Amino acid sequence: MSIALEQKPAFKRTYKKMQANQRDAVHQAIRAVVAEPTLGQEKKGDLAGVFVYKFDCVNQQFLLAYQWDVSKRVLLAVGPHENFYRDLKA
Repeated sequence: MSIALEQKPAFKRTYKKMQANQRDAVHQAIRAVVAEPTLGQEKKGDLAGVFVYKFDCVNQQFLLAYQWDVSKRVLLAVGPHENFYRDLKA
């Protein structure tokens, strides 16, 4: 079974500005959540239904926000913790 991968504009915008070595770390994180979507922690309140996976990106902790169901993964945002949740709610 093939899993569809959708990227939201906020994810694309941040991803486009990343260095090559940062993109490699993001690719590994994406592969991890595609294979096992329950790795991330489900958020509550305003962000119910959103999962956030924390990973190391060139000696800095990054967060990957996504939503998922059986056949699809939607990548919402990626980046360092600073203002991450504020921007995600916007």
